[in-house]
Amino acid sequence: MTSDRHDGDTWDLAWSVGATATMDAAGRAIATRADRSLIDDPFAEPLVRAVGVDLLTRLATGEVTPGDLGLAEQVWIDGAQVRTKFYDEFFLDATGAGITQVVILAAGLDSRAYRLPWPPGTVVYEVDQPPVIAFKTRTLAELGAAPTADRRVAAVDLRDEWPTALRTAGFDPARQSAWSAEGLLGYLPPEAQDRLLDTITELSAPGSRVATESRPNPRPGEEGKTKDSLDRSSESWRAHGFDTDMARLRYFGERNEAAPYLTDLGWALTGTSIRDLFAANNLPSLEDDGLRMGDVRYVSGVLGKTAK
Repeated sequence: MTSDRHDGDTWDLAWSVGATATMDAAGRAIATRADRSLIDDPFAEPLVRAVGVDLLTRLATGEVTPGDLGLAEQVWIDGAQVRTKFYDEFFLDATGAGITQVVILAAGLDSRAYRLPWPPGTVVYEVDQPPVIAFKTRTLAELGAAPTADRRVAAVDLRDEWPTALRTAGFDPARQSAWSAEGLLGYLPPEAQDRLLDTITELSAPGSRVATESRPNPRPGEEGKTKDSLDRSSESWRAHGFDTDMARLRYFGERNEAAPYLTDLGWALTGTSIRDLFAANNLPSLEDDGLRMGDVRYVSGVLGKTAK
């Protein structure tokens, strides 16, 4: 199975893979309105409005609900809740333990630098393409929002020399850091995923922390089911005016599962499946729709004294 993704392809926050960041933000806006005890992202809605995708704006503002449109996307909203909560808690635990460098890879419309109660002295580095960083910075400034940490940006595509841009922004590999690769790995080719995890490890001092998702490799014949499920979801979105083709945004094929790969690099990981996180937060159980979403594990861990 092939993907239309290719080296050097481009996108923005309104289309292609970039629109997934706006979809995620719309999910956070809906989830915030539904239950602030799980997540509270007051910037998600205005950021989605500023991007200007009509359907996502109407969903984010509450003008319509997924149910109004007949979209079977409640799992999207519930997924936004548990994923946001997982990464929020990861960063607050890490910085509460004394780590002062935070790196958010493919930051997109993530507003953690503006909304989390960071300890004094925390530096939050956001890495993403220059237009994405500029858009978010400008939009939040126009809202009068101010970062709650020392926010620094490395405006660079992750396919380019991003470690240099990160160091130029002030990142110090000799100090402990906390990294997130949230909702990112499936949009990278397999070899690029390995290279990213290798680079994170190389830039991390012992005691650093990492969090990401670890997706199981497909069983024989399963990729076709996954594509069919993604196609059905895309058709549902297109029927309501949002043109997307989710199957073409991802890279398919065998890849190293993130959790064992990181373990081999010297990270001591713990993790839990999305299915278990749904249950822990009293959300409806996940049904198998061909995506095996419930089997995806959110993992986090600490780098040992000697990485392999």
